[in-house]
Amino acid sequence: MKEEKGSLKLKHKIGYGLGDAGGVMTFALMSSTFSMYCTDALGISPGTIGILLLIWNIWDFMNDPLMGAYIDRSYARSTDPRGKFRPWILKSAPLLCVSFIALWSVPSLADGLVRLCFLFLLKILYEGSYTMFNIPMGSLLSAMGDNDEERAALSSARGIGSAGATLISLFIMPLFLKQYGENNPTGYALGAAVCALIGLVMCLGHYALTFERNTGNTTGSQTEGGDSIKVTDILQVFKVNRPFVALCVHGIFICMMQYVGNTLNNYMFADVLGDISIAGYGTLLSAPPMLLIFIFGPIIAKKIGLEKLIRYGLLISCAMYVVLFAAMMMFNVNPWVYAVCSNMAMGFAFISIYMQWGLVGEAIDYNEMITGKRTEGSIYGTFNLSRRVGQTIGNSAAMLLLGMVGYNGTLTAQSASTITGIKVLCILLPGILVLGSWASFKFVWNMDDEMRARVDEYKATKKS
Repeated sequence: MKEEKGSLKLKHKIGYGLGDAGGVMTFALMSSTFSMYCTDALGISPGTIGILLLIWNIWDFMNDPLMGAYIDRSYARSTDPRGKFRPWILKSAPLLCVSFIALWSVPSLADGLVRLCFLFLLKILYEGSYTMFNIPMGSLLSAMGDNDEERAALSSARGIGSAGATLISLFIMPLFLKQYGENNPTGYALGAAVCALIGLVMCLGHYALTFERNTGNTTGSQTEGGDSIKVTDILQVFKVNRPFVALCVHGIFICMMQYVGNTLNNYMFADVLGDISIAGYGTLLSAPPMLLIFIFGPIIAKKIGLEKLIRYGLLISCAMYVVLFAAMMMFNVNPWVYAVCSNMAMGFAFISIYMQWGLVGEAIDYNEMITGKRTEGSIYGTFNLSRRVGQTIGNSAAMLLLGMVGYNGTLTAQSASTITGIKVLCILLPGILVLGSWASFKFVWNMDDEMRARVDEYKATKKS
């Protein structure tokens, strides 16, 4: 569905939103439920999972930027008439679905070292498949949107898709766990299969409803010898592209917050509040306010700027986390009240995640102006690498810290000190990490109106 001209239509926005929705249908469970699957259903200690998560994410460190660079180089050498990014989406979507289902079912059929080997290899396969899908899907925004308004609309569509899929997957899985029990692998396998199949349909819808309008401009500069795009180009980007550096710092901190919170959220509901099923319903209760954010977010961003909208959201999130933590330490907070408040606090922080993609587009345009090369794949892949760093630290540290506060998955009730430790890790720590993301936009980001005018002038000159 290659289109060179014309403005974005509603179907294109819906199609782009379906892309992140399809990936998040599986990815949300990896950040929220996978650790509990390993500790409670497979019987693996939190310390072992913490170490494995570190190894798995080192693999992600490598495959994200390499995948982005490979997409840039392969298209520059041999232009695919179907586009630069969409063919990869069609290739990776079925593999993503199958590898996810296998990861949540096959390891439960084995024991001991064999179980660990299956778990390790299938996680590697799933993460590789997700990278093969996510890098071209994310890079597609710059190939579809031609200005800040269109990119903000696509960012909002992606945010809606991501939030909607998160709500669906985090609602579905607790229902199966409630039915079969948190220690029964069957519930995890069935919940994962349902989410993966829904995700596959969304991914295929994303492919069918998107296009690449700017494909002809994405190959970058060419030398007389052929392709001038190199993997090492990204090192120069860090030296000269301050907005990109700010985004990478933000990516590390916001993903640390996200993964600490998501990894331990089920432990909070199961061991502190006493009912894991409320986790899913609480997520649904937070949906209406989040929908308002998505509707009015682009309007507010148009008036005050996307970067300021993100900063204000992060500050509100931090304040909500601090207040909630104080309340949890002083009172017996109702589980439903906690569910809504914690989801709202994370929701304000997630404004930065849902709307950051428009800023990535700005960083790509800025980079093309100062280097003469347009390398969406490499830049998006490296930005994703920074997010993987945050995910690795947050995910691994969450499990290691959970072990340090004394969590034992075989106990029917945790000790008082462990309960307090879970509260600190689930509420106070995310609030502190949000400040790191805020600081990246406050002190590192330097795109102002004057700089945007220079970028727009460059783009206009290039088109003429």
